[in-house]
Amino acid sequence: MWIVLTYDINEKRVNSIRKICALYLIRVQNSVFLGEIGWANLRILRDKLKDKIIESEDSIQFFILRDEKLVRRIKLGVSYEFSNII
Repeated sequence: MWIVLTYDINEKRVNSIRKICALYLIRVQNSVFLGEIGWANLRILRDKLKDKIIESEDSIQFFILRDEKLVRRIKLGVSYEFSNII
């Protein structure tokens, strides 16, 4: 499956969150990651992130895209191209 992960994290924790996300997904903007991931790795990623955030201050959202053929990407400005990305 493909996911888009977005976050709004307190500055004190943002670097650790970014490093964890980069292990599983590709960074496409400052607080946006994108990539193909299986359910097992998604659960691992979610659990690692949950351990690092303060739920009353931070926000992480996962948008699950079950089939890349159903997604259309429209780009403006600087764009990052990856062979395994939508």
